[in-house]
Amino acid sequence: MTIIEQAVDVLQKATKVVFFTGAGISAESGIPTYREKLSGIWAGYDPRDLETAKAFRENPPLIWGWYLWRRLRVAQAEPNAAHLAIPHMANLLRHVSVITQNIDDLHERAGSLNVVHLHGSLVMPKCFACHRPAVVPPDQSTLPVEGALVEPPRCKRCNGKMRPAVIWYGEDLPTQAWKAAVQLVKDCDLLISVGTSGIVMPAAGLPDLALESGASVIHVNKTDVAMGENREFMLIGAAAEILPMLLERIEAGKTRGT
Repeated sequence: MTIIEQAVDVLQKATKVVFFTGAGISAESGIPTYREKLSGIWAGYDPRDLETAKAFRENPPLIWGWYLWRRLRVAQAEPNAAHLAIPHMANLLRHVSVITQNIDDLHERAGSLNVVHLHGSLVMPKCFACHRPAVVPPDQSTLPVEGALVEPPRCKRCNGKMRPAVIWYGEDLPTQAWKAAVQLVKDCDLLISVGTSGIVMPAAGLPDLALESGASVIHVNKTDVAMGENREFMLIGAAAEILPMLLERIEAGKTRGT
């Protein structure tokens, strides 16, 4: 069998499937990855220098304006064929879960339910001081154009400055989300890693955990990120092409009764 046929066979036989997604899946919807060069007022910055509590303390309007602009980019983006294929697979397979490193809401807008966000979400900010989420999300109609500096709104509870509810460099992953992700991976019999770099820890260790727990792993990426294990299947290409192709083959198998 070809590698595609092997992957389809494993997918058809799986009873608990976990999709583990990274920046690569959303890049196909036009959302820049953190490794891409910034433009506008942020052109002179490395994204890794902006994604810190220290940067927010030193220049809140710069960081808040940048994240508002990123929210605008997400609001203007649409789920692509890869996002849409996942909930369709959930209708065909016994149990499908989604764990994502992305801070956008494209999985939810595509129809996936109970998505575990390991790195937080742009949708609802939280207070920098007391860490409580905003009472209401910011008005999308007031989002700035690229290059705007915006003073953060104040927390209605403690008057602290609001910050993005995302995980910055040097911060721990949300305990509840991480525990949920680990349990899903330990219990699954197939993990499908889509568009992940395999660099950002500890999330990058989830495919290893799946293999250690006896599951198979399908990688979907534009570059070879497989580790050379027996139960790994490396599908090289765009997620928006490969996931719909896997879905089509599963649907064909269901039609044939296999």
